[in-house]
Amino acid sequence: MGALHVLSGGAARGLIAKLREEFQRQTGRTIEARFGAVGLMRDRLLAGEACDVLILTQALIEELVVAGRVLPESARALGLVRTGVAVRSGEPVPCVETPEALKAALLAARAIYFADPAKTRAGTHLMQVVQRLGLTPELAPKLRFFGNGSAALQALTEAEPADARGVLVCTHMTEILATPGVHCAGVLPKSFELATVYIAAITVRSEQPLAARLLIEMLATPEAAAQRRADGFE
Repeated sequence: MGALHVLSGGAARGLIAKLREEFQRQTGRTIEARFGAVGLMRDRLLAGEACDVLILTQALIEELVVAGRVLPESARALGLVRTGVAVRSGEPVPCVETPEALKAALLAARAIYFADPAKTRAGTHLMQVVQRLGLTPELAPKLRFFGNGSAALQALTEAEPADARGVLVCTHMTEILATPGVHCAGVLPKSFELATVYIAAITVRSEQPLAARLLIEMLATPEAAAQRRADGFE
């Protein structure tokens, strides 16, 4: 049997990984998934890339429903994803609970990794946080951008110990929780929060709608709520 094709924001990487084996056992199909910035995944779909299941932000799914690219009745919410701060495991964990604490943590950091603001909503939001804190001049030399949050976390875990010292990564909680070798310092303070609802839906061009529906049911079923929460979906 052919693979089921998934285009997804990086937030769902951990959830998909945990379902691969059971999905294949039930259907005989593998999951061929691509993860990245949600806007890039939308663009891949619009460019004609094979896709049965799409997992993107609520705003983008609604946009694609209007464009006639997604089956509206298939859409299921996976949950709310907040943005957090992580350090490499074993490194001192800063407090980020309040705007003042976050400001102090960013100023004390040797480097700050996050998704490219030119390509991702999360990156754009984090740049706005820096600006609102009045730290743009001080932090500009410390900022390092990546294609997505998962790439930023991977760079941190693969760095030499000396290079990982004093580095903060700001990205989706789901990506932090799915990455071995990092420790979550906490979510952004309420006044700087970025909280995004993610939706899974079947594309109108899906060649395997029954298998696509099963995967979405496995992802969104109430029985899987505990796993979603553990993976950072509220």
